[in-house]
Amino acid sequence: MTATPFNEPQPYANEPFTDFSRQDEREAMEAAIAQAKTKLGRTYPLKIGAQMIETEPKIASVNPGNVNEVIGFVSKANQELAEQAMQAALAAFESWKRVSARERAEYLFQAAKLMRERKHEFSALMLLEAGKNYAEADADTAEAIDFLEYYGREAIRLSAVNETQPLVKIPGEENRLSYIPLGVGVIIPPWNFPLAICVGMTAAAIVSGNAVLLKPSSATPVIAYKFVKLMQEVGLPAGVINYVPGSGAEIGDYLTSHPQTRFVSFTGSKEVGLRINRLAAETAPGQIWIKRVIAEMGGKDGIVVDETADLDAAASAIVASAFGYQGQKCSAGSRAIIVEAVYDELAGRIVELTKQLQVGLPEHNFAAGPVIDSASYARILDYIDLGREEGELLAGGSKAPGNGYYIQPTVFGGVDVKARLMQEEIFGPVLALAKAKDWREAIEMYNDTEFGLTGSFFSTDEDRIAEALETMHCGNLYVNRKCTGALVGAQPFGGFNMSGTDSKAGGHDYLLLFTQAKVTSRKL
Repeated sequence: MTATPFNEPQPYANEPFTDFSRQDEREAMEAAIAQAKTKLGRTYPLKIGAQMIETEPKIASVNPGNVNEVIGFVSKANQELAEQAMQAALAAFESWKRVSARERAEYLFQAAKLMRERKHEFSALMLLEAGKNYAEADADTAEAIDFLEYYGREAIRLSAVNETQPLVKIPGEENRLSYIPLGVGVIIPPWNFPLAICVGMTAAAIVSGNAVLLKPSSATPVIAYKFVKLMQEVGLPAGVINYVPGSGAEIGDYLTSHPQTRFVSFTGSKEVGLRINRLAAETAPGQIWIKRVIAEMGGKDGIVVDETADLDAAASAIVASAFGYQGQKCSAGSRAIIVEAVYDELAGRIVELTKQLQVGLPEHNFAAGPVIDSASYARILDYIDLGREEGELLAGGSKAPGNGYYIQPTVFGGVDVKARLMQEEIFGPVLALAKAKDWREAIEMYNDTEFGLTGSFFSTDEDRIAEALETMHCGNLYVNRKCTGALVGAQPFGGFNMSGTDSKAGGHDYLLLFTQAKVTSRKL
């Protein structure tokens, strides 16, 4: 299929979530899962320019909910192949940068249309590869569609900036501002939103006129390959997206340090993000620009609850924020800071809701599933052991049964604000509760972290809400709702401090990160 350029896009609206209370939708998802299982164990090549290249060794992508199932064997790039991909991207960039924004956007719109038609197909694969239940996988696919639709419209809007945001008029001169692409970039998405964030990061870069090398997470490379194949199906020119899974130490560092790399777009841990930032800051021989780093890193997000709050709503939001997708979200609310007047009552409600969460195989749509891999499993269990020293175990605290990486949703109470459980990102189903004497101290405790991604404040006092909105230091702050689930276009997403460069994905500023502004002046 080839894209049909210059269609006028419809007004933007978020992709609706699937209602799995409907029997037909549940059956459709079950059928998609069964179909996805017929493709287990296949091999997947690299995509470099127009070439599909098989390599040895390969990355084995394993179902974290059933470790006997291999989702696929994905070819692994080395430095030589990474260099070949760089050259393919550089060649493609020379023509792609001259394609109009409207035509580039049309590829995204066509991909969104096909992804919408195959929504359960994408979600089912993600459910198997990443361990998401129906709702989490469906939301991930919906967000991927949102990014394609939103960034396509944003590219069109920015291409008309001279008409929509005219410069000051000077007699006798014609002045214009345009946003031009940067060049070739490296896209390094995470495993926890293996479709949505992969699609969003890549789509933003290419619709702005750049060519990219996409290095997916080794935990979820098959869903990324499925996206690359979709873009090939809609006719995206060869070399605009090059698919190069591989080791971060071998090809990640190599490409980050490459003199022809113009930007690196990364989502992942603080430690890896800081390493990328450090490597990118070093000027390589032959490099003629300062590399741009777009980084969305970790979080130690929290929910503050005062004594005026609706405690039932607060308990539901805390449990949803802490344990949605097993706490494996950078926005996950892994801390709840509660004023002492309602601490015992609210802690009891949180524990009651947590104990209702059933753990099991994602394909059977349990509320809680596995964590992503053996390394995460071991690390999270170590934090649970630490939690027994730093707080009171209120719920969970053990492995959960199943042929995968299952851990009980775990709650610790009475945790000190300086404890590691309150300061370090765990990225798993572990919630720490802390007690504050009043709502202002609770906000101070919330701010006592090196991160600053998401937060939430529960109160019915408008003066307190106003102060919290001003003083809680994070990139995405919510009032009387959970601290996860930002929607594209409505809640641009990105954080402060060690949470990254506050890139605000899904917002009007985001494409500017993949462009540079050029002003031209002509004497009349």
